[in-house]
Amino acid sequence: MQPTVRDRALADGLWAAQAAVEKGLSRATESDVPFITEAARELTRTAGLRFRPLLVLLAARFGDPGAPGVVPAAVVVELTHLATHYHDGVRDETAVRRGAPRPDTNWDSTVAVLTGDFLFARASHLLADLGPRAVRIQAEAFRRQVTGQILATTGPRDGRDPIEHHLEVLASRTGSLTAVSGQLGALASGADASVADALVRYGERLGVASHLADELAAPTGRRPTLPVLLLARADPELYALLTGPAERAGYAEAVARLRTHPVLERAREEAVRQADAARAALSTLPDCPARAALEALCETVAPTAPSSCG
Repeated sequence: MQPTVRDRALADGLWAAQAAVEKGLSRATESDVPFITEAARELTRTAGLRFRPLLVLLAARFGDPGAPGVVPAAVVVELTHLATHYHDGVRDETAVRRGAPRPDTNWDSTVAVLTGDFLFARASHLLADLGPRAVRIQAEAFRRQVTGQILATTGPRDGRDPIEHHLEVLASRTGSLTAVSGQLGALASGADASVADALVRYGERLGVASHLADELAAPTGRRPTLPVLLLARADPELYALLTGPAERAGYAEAVARLRTHPVLERAREEAVRQADAARAALSTLPDCPARAALEALCETVAPTAPSSCG
């Protein structure tokens, strides 16, 4: 997930900083025990583009991008993301999770969970050098992530709209860490508090939009997603087929029907609405190449042009 960066100086600066982040990740995932190093680095090779570190680096452009805490902050958010990926992946039943192999594909679930714990520990070690405020920011984000996972596990309260509940879960589980990326980047670079506040609002909405885009990319009935929740109202018969056992007769056909169903367009509209809210949060920031790149991310995550479903 990379925005179009038209400013050459910004692009060159980001490239150099991203290279430094990669070196930092390599150091942070190294252990005296070779097996731990291998396990910790598994997802660094397969998890795709560094979305959250990129947000840290772009946020730092509103302060001093060369400040010593910027690259460590980017490493912290990526380590935290990878740690949650290890933990969340164990709960999933598919071989691939959000475009990357499940972390327990090569090892059992216990090793995957402990590897996630190792990455959390390394992130905490780096975070301590960024100061108590950074620690508090990260702790609050972690609280929200855990709360979101509990809400996802327990489901909506009686009388609560399942769709509202799902969006709340996404804001806690995905939006919180995306928001922290901008907040830590602003903090580490010495940017104004107003910049950090705007980037928190931006990051949370962008994180929700990003997760919704993932749900749209490969919709199934294996877990509660916005398309599936919308289907419960629009097409109860198809919803019942999708939420039944995958071995059930007609399940594959039901998945195929979902992937061309009108609810996908409604879900896409929600992703665009979230991305638009993220873009609006940037309106108070200075007009500069970094802001343009952040705005471009909104379009990258949730294109406004209608997409074909199927």
